[in-house]
Amino acid sequence: MSNDARFGLRRHATLSGPLPLDSGATLTPVEFGYETYGTLNADASNAILICHALTGDQYVASEHPVTGKPGWWSRMVGPGKPIDPERHFIICSNVIGSCMGSSGPATTDPATGAPFAMRFPVLTIRDMVRAQGLLLDYLGIERLYAVVGGSMGGMLAVSWAATFPHRVSAVVVIASTARHSAQNIAFHEVGRQAIMADPKWREGNYYADNDPPAAGLAVARMAAHITYLSEAGLTEKFGRKLQARTAKTFGFDADFQVESYLRYQGLSFTDRFDANAYLYITRALDYFDLGEEHGGLLANAFRATDARFCVVSFDTDWLYPTSESRAIVQALNAAAKRVSFVELSSPFGHDAFLLDSPELNAVVTGFLRNGG
Repeated sequence: MSNDARFGLRRHATLSGPLPLDSGATLTPVEFGYETYGTLNADASNAILICHALTGDQYVASEHPVTGKPGWWSRMVGPGKPIDPERHFIICSNVIGSCMGSSGPATTDPATGAPFAMRFPVLTIRDMVRAQGLLLDYLGIERLYAVVGGSMGGMLAVSWAATFPHRVSAVVVIASTARHSAQNIAFHEVGRQAIMADPKWREGNYYADNDPPAAGLAVARMAAHITYLSEAGLTEKFGRKLQARTAKTFGFDADFQVESYLRYQGLSFTDRFDANAYLYITRALDYFDLGEEHGGLLANAFRATDARFCVVSFDTDWLYPTSESRAIVQALNAAAKRVSFVELSSPFGHDAFLLDSPELNAVVTGFLRNGG
């Protein structure tokens, strides 16, 4: 396969599979929407896999084809940046279950010729990692220089070390966790119920009419978005300021700026994301418990790998608080692995890993360029 050095090549691959899933089902074929940046070197030793978050995609550092916005991690990925295509061959694939070119509920079921919808098999984080393994096989990459991810991407990263312990040299885990908590599951269930309560959901069979459950998906996004922020950040940005008015309306319009902001976030999300995909990916996150997958002890997940780890948390992240990162670090220490850990200060809550953070850039740059 040709590995062009141009920046941000949009690619698609359809692999025959089959891919065995944790549920006992199989997926075939396995489709991937992905992007590459930089050039794979002669011995295929300079590849970095970037894993995206729940509502992310493969457009990590290039213009999004739907929204026209810059890539979601363009602060981190690019020439002269911590993850540099002049040094590394960078891959970011849309996870299976999603809706930007990879196999998911919106893709065609070869058995029926119609979208899978809710006939698509339920997935786990480990299934997503195994699928990425197939993609790397296709690309001719046996071992990764590093796997890097924040939020759900961090879960994929630690799962990579556990699932393919000899295929990765370094792991960067940012604002993440090794298991989904009851609180995390609760917030996701609110979102799923909002989608399924929308009359337009129709048990997931809305594709033919091109009339998706946008209202339900928007509410799901609004609820989730609150968890990505911090109280201090919300107060600083919005406080109790009114939205384009001088007095309360004594009605149910968006009187407050924070209401208007959340409504905008919800509605804009429906332009680029599929409601059924949201159901599937949140369910995969809720099932995630890396220790449970390895006999109930998280340290067991890391015993076979020789990778070194960098774990980063943010002090205002209450979705995946620092205590969750410390649990990963403690398990790595128990397994006698090389690990560095830092808690960074930010007023922006969980979303801090996506925002401008010179400290995070310095940590990632130092880790990737000093060893591995």
